Amino acid sequence: MKSGTYAVLSAAFFAGLALLGAAIAQESDYPNDPASLAIGRTIAEENCASCHAIGPEGESPNAEAPAFRDLSQRYPISDLEESLAEGIVTGHNDMPEFVLQPDNINQFLGYLSSIQVQKDKN
Repeated sequence: MKSGTYAVLSAAFFAGLALLGAAIAQESDYPNDPASLAIGRTIAEENCASCHAIGPEGESPNAEAPAFRDLSQRYPISDLEESLAEGIVTGHNDMPEFVLQPDNINQFLGYLSSIQVQKDKN
């Protein structure tokens, strides 16, 4: 392999590691103090509980709505930040559109992060 090719592959590898590290750090940076988690849960109760299971257990009222505790198995929780800031809009009529302020986004995502169930990889 030519040294130029190695340098490009090496740079791409380390850039990918940096992005992964940023995503991991970002999710762990959400507030996890009791007051913030309570606000995050209240946001979930007011905006999401009519369809989603918003706690660490229980079934979603709408069978097609994923339980919040399983969201990190679908995508990184941090992927929701932009949608929450701009207003979540979906293709179905049951989901309300709402926009959150930056502090509330972090509190909501902190709450979501706190209830995630990790699948056993055995």
